[in-house]
Amino acid sequence: MYLKCDRIRDARKLFDMMPERDVVVWSAMVAGYSRLGLVDEAKEFFGEMRSGGMAPNLVSWNGMLAGFGNNGLYDVALGMFRMMLVDGFWPDGSTVSCVLPSVGCLEDAVVGAQVHGYVIKQGLGCDKFVVSAMLDMYGKCGCVKEMSRVFDEVEEMEIGSLNAFLTGLSRNGMVDAALEVFNKFKDRKMELNVVTWTSIIASCSQNGKDLEALELFRDMQADGVEPNAVTIPSLIPACGNISALMHGKEIHCFSLRRGIFDDVYVGSALIDMYAKCGRIQLSRCCFDKMSAPNLVSWNAVMSGYAMHGKAKETMEMFHMMLQSGQKPNLVTFTCVLSACAQNGLTEEGWRYYNSMSEEHGFEPKMEHYACMVTLLSRVGKLEEAYSIIKEMPFEPDACVRGALLSSCRVHNNLSLGEITAEKLFLLEPTNPGNYIILSNIYASKGLWDEENRIREVMKSKGLRKNPGYSWIEVGHKIHMLLAGDQSHPQMKDILEKLDKLNMEMKKSGYLPKSNFVWQDVEEHDKEQILCGHSEKLAVVLGLLNTSPGQPLQVIKNLRICDDCHAVIKVISRLEGREIYVRDTNRLHHFKDGVCSCGDFW
Repeated sequence: MYLKCDRIRDARKLFDMMPERDVVVWSAMVAGYSRLGLVDEAKEFFGEMRSGGMAPNLVSWNGMLAGFGNNGLYDVALGMFRMMLVDGFWPDGSTVSCVLPSVGCLEDAVVGAQVHGYVIKQGLGCDKFVVSAMLDMYGKCGCVKEMSRVFDEVEEMEIGSLNAFLTGLSRNGMVDAALEVFNKFKDRKMELNVVTWTSIIASCSQNGKDLEALELFRDMQADGVEPNAVTIPSLIPACGNISALMHGKEIHCFSLRRGIFDDVYVGSALIDMYAKCGRIQLSRCCFDKMSAPNLVSWNAVMSGYAMHGKAKETMEMFHMMLQSGQKPNLVTFTCVLSACAQNGLTEEGWRYYNSMSEEHGFEPKMEHYACMVTLLSRVGKLEEAYSIIKEMPFEPDACVRGALLSSCRVHNNLSLGEITAEKLFLLEPTNPGNYIILSNIYASKGLWDEENRIREVMKSKGLRKNPGYSWIEVGHKIHMLLAGDQSHPQMKDILEKLDKLNMEMKKSGYLPKSNFVWQDVEEHDKEQILCGHSEKLAVVLGLLNTSPGQPLQVIKNLRICDDCHAVIKVISRLEGREIYVRDTNRLHHFKDGVCSCGDFW
């Protein structure tokens, strides 16, 4: 009782008072120390047990292995397992189930395969706990082939093994395979539990299948399975990813009805979701109502403010966090530096960047260099940004160099753009975006031969420009629109409305920014190309299907172009709407003809 209540000192006092102690009592104490991560005390107690003439049994060893493993001391657990073998103890099914999680977390596939061989030799393959542990281990080690073989050899499928297999597939990015397996056993009328549903929902949410995650949540409730405090934070990101605000609010209400809003991970997920849906005030409201926010919560609200370009609020939250006694981590500084980059605050950016190592003991990582390169590049200090890249203590990745290349396009810096693009072609030979940006730089300079040369290179490599997609939530349905696509059932109405808006906008002084169409075509054709951009189509679809004055929420998979940005500003004024557009850079809040970014993004 004392051990389960983490009262190790009281347990030890009682132990010392006992006139006689058997192996059960000794094993309980060893397991208790191990479970609390007290390695030295556990080993010392284990030594006293043996030196006192009390021979440990399998329960003693298993208690230590489970305790160290559950406490994150995977190396120690594996070391004790080796010592156990040297001492002549033969592991049983419980031992294998206790040590395999540590093997998986260490991603030691060689030791894992050796333990698997032992399982086969000892005939432990029928133990459901052993099978689940092996599936989990191979999944963590990235050995999908071996994991699938273990799964296929199971004669009578048990829910724990199915859950472990689904999690393993998801962990390795095989979400389609996970969905196929899930549906197969669902069709067989296997009784799926909350862990099964949560695993597949999280898999979809983490791998870009947000609509499927929402549909699965509805199916889960229809099947009478009660979501828990793990399901909800697994699902909420799906709502944020596609800005499904109505769905997100329903899940928020669900968490309140079920009394799980106070769970710190549910609260943090809601903070992130509302920020991604453009409702930063609701994000802050969720944060303020949390009784004990942790570092994840603080980072979520700072990330939200940064996404909205609210540098002042981000920095205020950072200092509030420090005053509360919460220490920052690397993610915290990414949030603050990102906010500075969004607003071109070079002085503040340098101050926070330097404080990482000088005040908080963190060495900058790749993402922090990327933030600084973005910050300097956006304010036109391209050479200074390039100097940072050249002085980095490790090889810059595509994110760092990509930030510089994007700014070379904005500032029409051809020489540095060519240098950066050549590096990116080596880092990401199959990424069409880098070729497109360099092509656009050539086009902006009127160098059509060079522009055509890049397009021919793309053609020879089989690369195509990533299509522009936009999503908008209308009622309880998510609509996806593709640039230039005519397949949407309301496309005729959308184009008619867009034509009317174009006439109204031109009367008010708007002129299409055709200089951002990097193609050697006639001016009229450039205007037609601009009209087909997906974010415009999504906004107009929202206007057609919502009541006057209702806010619109759009997501774009690429950076919003300058013309679309100008158009949506005018539409927000003409239609009297608040329009939220989240692109790959930030969230834009259009209202009364003005954008929250101040035309700096």
